[in-house]
Parts: sequence; structure tokens; C-alpha cells
Amino acid sequence: MNAILKPSLYEQLMNLPEHVTGEILNGGLYAMPRPSGKHGLAEGALNIRIGTPFGFGEGGPGGWRIIVEPEVHFIRDVEVAVPDLAGWRRERMPSVPEGHRFEIVPDWVCEILSPSTAKKDRVVKLPIYARYGVPFVWIVDPVAQTLEAFELQQGRWTLIATLKDDDAVAVPPFDAVTFSLADLWG
Repeated sequence: MNAILKPSLYEQLMNLPEHVTGEILNGGLYAMPRPSGKHGLAEGALNIRIGTPFGFGEGGPGGWRIIVEPEVHFIRDVEVAVPDLAGWRRERMPSVPEGHRFEIVPDWVCEILSPSTAKKDRVVKLPIYARYGVPFVWIVDPVAQTLEAFELQQGRWTLIATLKDDDAVAVPPFDAVTFSLADLWG
């Protein structure tokens, strides 16, 4: 009798359809469809507002690599998160990986909430980010038009900013530049 081998979780993740994003979190495979328009608008605008001054040094200090939806491997092919945006200080990640696996813990991640992912982003992913030592996490809610910023202090999240609507955003680790939160809402 031939044994039928079940594909690993990572093989299952890699076999998801193109229109689906997958993550392996706490030993479970999570799959979600592509984001809504509001989600995409917020993600694109934040990438411009952060990526231009910090990633390219235009109107800001530079020194960062800002990546949209990277596949972050906290444990290769076992603990895999796909934040909406992630940033690495260039001294920690001098070059971008050739492949799709990012195996250096980010210095900052941003999760943009949608009704189908909000619970997972807060309850499942935030503890994982703390466990692996991500120093800063931003949670953006395009429906409520809010931004919550957290800093990891002694292994626990500390809320360092809560912004809404059109508040001015100058929040660590990107507090060298200010922009309007309303830019994310279009």
C-alpha cells in the first residue's frame, strides 16, 4: 500500500490561487481574498507617505526599506506572516532578498484592517509580532479612519498613539516626517 503524503502547510500556502493571500500563523493556514478598495487605497497612500521620505530619502531621512505585502518567515516555511506593509532599517537589511522569503524580522509592520481580517490581525498576529521582537506595529482601520501605533517594550505592546480622521501623523519610528491621516482615506 502506498502512503499518500499530505502537503505541508507551506506547500498548501504556495498552491493557493493567485487571488488569495496565505499565512501560516501558530500552526494554522489562513487564506484571505485580495483586499477591498478602501484597504488598497490606504495601503498605497501609506506606502507613498512612508516609503518616499524613509525608503528613498526624498523629503525625509531615508535609511529604510519599505516593502508592500512581504512574505515574512519568522521560522522558515513554518511561521509565515504577510503584513500589509513592513519596514527594515537598511543597516539590518542591507539588500533585499533575491527570492520571496524575508527572513529578517522587520523593524516595523503595518496591518490595515478589513472586516474579514481585523480579529486575526489583532488577536493572532500582534502576539506573533511581539514574540519575534518586531519593535513597532501600526494598525490602520480605513472604515473607522483610525491609526493605532504600538511599541514593543519588555515583550509587551505599549500603545504610543491613537489618531483619527485627519490628525497629523508623526509617530515612531517615522516621526521625522508629518503627514495627514486623511491622506489614507482618499
